[in-house]
Amino acid sequence: MSKFMKKLWVLGLVLLLAAVLAVPALAAGEDAGEPAAQEETQQEDASGGKGLASAVAIGLAALGGGVGMGIATGKAVESIGRQPEAESKIRTMLMLGLVFIETAIIYALLVVILIIFVL
Repeated sequence: MSKFMKKLWVLGLVLLLAAVLAVPALAAGEDAGEPAAQEETQQEDASGGKGLASAVAIGLAALGGGVGMGIATGKAVESIGRQPEAESKIRTMLMLGLVFIETAIIYALLVVILIIFVL
């Protein structure tokens, strides 16, 4: 495995560990005596969870899309360098692949918007 992939895995594990360790701290709260205050507190807690879920979802989508686009672009440039006569075909396939990657990121954005405003 390349050094980049190892660093990426370590970064992912560190972020996962940070998220897991942050859950108890975010879950701790004060108990309110009145039912109306408890309901308001629950709504505030839900909005915090939505925000965290949305941030993680769009962050992972953007990270994956960025890495994928970078790898695809690098390989396309490498291919054009090896076979300059196939440049138009390589460029066409690169653009098609980048469009599919970007579509997946846009779908993630739509899911995040649904999480924030609908749930």
